[in-house]
Amino acid sequence: MLVAERHARINQAIRSGRVVSTVELSELLDVSTETIRRDLAELENKGVLVRVRGGAVRTGHLGDEAPYVERSSTAEEGKSVIGRLAAELIRPGQTIAIDVGTTAVQVARAIPKDFTGVVVTCSMRAATELADVPGAEVHLSGGRMRRGDLALSGPVTQDFFRDIHADVAFLGSGGLDAEAGLTDFHLNESHVRRIMIRNCAASYALVDSTKHQRVAPYRVASLDQITGVITDQEPPADLVRAVAEAGGRIIRPVKADSAPADEASPSEAAGKGGQK
Repeated sequence: MLVAERHARINQAIRSGRVVSTVELSELLDVSTETIRRDLAELENKGVLVRVRGGAVRTGHLGDEAPYVERSSTAEEGKSVIGRLAAELIRPGQTIAIDVGTTAVQVARAIPKDFTGVVVTCSMRAATELADVPGAEVHLSGGRMRRGDLALSGPVTQDFFRDIHADVAFLGSGGLDAEAGLTDFHLNESHVRRIMIRNCAASYALVDSTKHQRVAPYRVASLDQITGVITDQEPPADLVRAVAEAGGRIIRPVKADSAPADEASPSEAAGKGGQK
């Protein structure tokens, strides 16, 4: 089992809020208790959990965001899945807004090579991914660059997105919580996201399973301000309920033999998206 997969499963195990023992995690993941202790130390450094005697418990709030290189290799498979699900929502001729972050880059990477339309972004990395999509007219905002993510933000970026009314926006996230809503680590980038949400016909938060029920320092939007959530795994029940009560939808991979009869595909979801 890959380290990233173990970390994701540990994160799932502690979501209940109870203390999960080292022995319990060792048996669950079929690895040694020493391996689990190393995992817990790494996750504590990232702000995912707090180690206690004999195990660990979740922490509700995050501090600083992990470096780009570390985040780009965390939950990589899940982020790739999210990117593909997001790309399925895109239609030819649309104007697409892509935010910053490691998962947003996966969305840009998943856009079909035969796509024709306009893409606006504040991510230099996302823009680079689209360089070999000949039918995509790519517009990169100006602004102050944040190293690592190569993210652009600030007044210039905000002015750029105020003048654009896109069909759909794909939003990066620091965390998604039933009460706090969509949150992030960077205040200037949170301001940019709010403008995207306000001006776009539909907006989807890109939230891998490590960010379910997590709260980053800065609030971006309440759940009723976004169209939906694209994720790699079924979120906790209270988050699913909160999104539904806010009028949003959750798009995630569904196994063919377990999909409810009325489960909407990403394509159908795109047709249901609208300004919230």
